[in-house]
Parts: sequence; C-alpha cells; structure tokens
Amino acid sequence: MEYTHHCLSPLGGITLSCDGDALTGLWFDGQKHFAETLSEIHEERYLPVFRDAELWLDLYFSGKQPDFTPPLRPRGTAFRRAVWDVLLSIPYGRTITYAQAARMLGCPSPRAVGNAVGRNPISLIIPCHRVVGSDGRLTGYAGGTDRKAALLELERTGILRRRRTDINRAEARIDSVCGQDQ
Repeated sequence: MEYTHHCLSPLGGITLSCDGDALTGLWFDGQKHFAETLSEIHEERYLPVFRDAELWLDLYFSGKQPDFTPPLRPRGTAFRRAVWDVLLSIPYGRTITYAQAARMLGCPSPRAVGNAVGRNPISLIIPCHRVVGSDGRLTGYAGGTDRKAALLELERTGILRRRRTDINRAEARIDSVCGQDQ
C-alpha cells in the first residue's frame, strides 16, 4: 500500500508519498511529472516517515542544512537510480553540470542524465535542483526554474527570497480580493 500526505512550503504545496517505511515521492504541486510514480491506489495518512520528511523540509527552508535524510525508496530504472545516487552526493550549496554527472556515471550522454534528473520522484531531498547547464544556466527543473533559483539562493545565503514575479502575483490576488469587498 502507498500513502500520501500534503504539506505547505514557502515555495508552494508539496505532496509526499511513502510505502509505509520510506519516502517514494516528493513533488511540488503542479510540477512536471507530478506523482508520476505514485500508485493509483493510495491512501492519505500521516505516518512517521512524513513527520521526518516535514522536519527535514522545515530545517531546509529555514536555511539550515539538515543533518539527516529520511528513509528514501525512489522508484525507477537502474540507470535513473544511479543518476539519483549521484545527485545525493552533491554537497549542499554546490552544483554540478549534467556533463559532470554523466562523466561520474561513465555515461556518454548528458541528455540521458538530464532526462533521469528530470524524472527524480523525490525532489529537494534528492537534490536535482543542484544540476545546472554546462554554462551555469539554470535549466530543466521539473518544479520550474524560479523555484530552482530560489532553492540555490537559499543554499548559498540561508535566505529564501521571493521572486519579484511571485510578489506581483500575490499583490494582484490581494487587490482582486480586496476589490470584491468594496
């Protein structure tokens, strides 16, 4: 049986999934490939592994490097799991390129590595946001490049800054709600 739990983060809602003992998924609501590995039959239930994941997220979003990793059990092909293992080896606050990840795996195709990075079912904890283009550009994050930039900034400075576009959207929503009351 698979279980889910929803929580909120400074960058939006997050859906977590587990098999009862280990995380099998962590997705930002609406991200590309959302819940792709989640079984159709699942149940909303708050379990200890979700408590551990939420603690990890609270530490992370407060600008601290978590000193533990909740149990993880990502589902994917052997190649994808090998790529995700490389992602787990990237230190907090550091980045590597898709080409560097491919070399670490002995894989001739950075594109194949990029595809596996994009299919990472446990975002943030398996840090796919730490992989950048060869020229350092922020490319290919299933949660969106604005989130990727915010996560890398958080790891660099310990501060999660709201992007100006997010602030403008929030202000527009407030204005529309306030305008309805008048």
